[in-house]
Amino acid sequence: MSAQKKVVVIGSANADLVVALNRRPGPGETVMGADLVVSPGGKGANQAVAAGMLGAPVVFLGAVGEDEHGELLLGSLRGAGVDVSHVARPDRPTGNAYIMVTPDGENSIVVSPGANSAVAESDVDAASDVLAEAAVMVLSLEIPLSTVAHAVASAVELGVRPVLNLSPTAELPGDVLAALDPLVVNEHEAAWLLGAEGSAEELATRLLDIGPCSVVVTIGAEGAVIADRAGVRTVPSPQVKPVDTTGAGDAFTGALAGRLAAGEDLVEAARFAVRVAATSVTRHGAQPSYPRADEVIG
Repeated sequence: MSAQKKVVVIGSANADLVVALNRRPGPGETVMGADLVVSPGGKGANQAVAAGMLGAPVVFLGAVGEDEHGELLLGSLRGAGVDVSHVARPDRPTGNAYIMVTPDGENSIVVSPGANSAVAESDVDAASDVLAEAAVMVLSLEIPLSTVAHAVASAVELGVRPVLNLSPTAELPGDVLAALDPLVVNEHEAAWLLGAEGSAEELATRLLDIGPCSVVVTIGAEGAVIADRAGVRTVPSPQVKPVDTTGAGDAFTGALAGRLAAGEDLVEAARFAVRVAATSVTRHGAQPSYPRADEVIG
């Protein structure tokens, strides 16, 4: 593996407000849960921390409020070695994610974006010197889509590899889709984007046909499917007993980006990323569950 190059993550930072409960409430129903746990999260910050914990040099571009949750997030990012000099502090509350976790480790999430809505195209332009030094740019969709589209165009102009996790789902402009290398989705997001169901292999192949340079479809405990011009391959995941799947997809994406920035090909990077994601689900929380390189399950 060649010398490590920089990863720039442009995305959200949220405080995760997590409640464990035996089952999710139905409409109009109240269900008692365990004590509230507050931990650092948000797709962008999660991906940055995941990559940073594994040793990648990472810059995070996002926004948090001038509040306690903002300090929590900045502390977690710094603790993972992430450069936070391009994190804005607008007059908005830090974003929050309200997460219900059931005994099987599955979760349901509602996000209130707060300061994440203030991440603007001008913030991307202000960081152009940093972007020019990056090998990989990572994006997700908890910030304005116009900012994401502008960031992808900037990456193309600067020769930086854009990796986008299509979560939460949204329609992407054709020029954005065509630049992605890879587009990262889970099976549900892939089916939404295509408007059709199918196996992970079928979904990956069909997604490749609509424009991106490469596609990764994550399939939870089964691993991931990779599709590019060389074909379709499945990368299996180690089998573990999950306790909390919160942030597992972000662990995968962050790990994948770090390995791509270090010069690995997409399949090899995905082989490592599924191991990182599998490790993360054996621990509670999002960022607190992310391993260092020597802690990754073999």
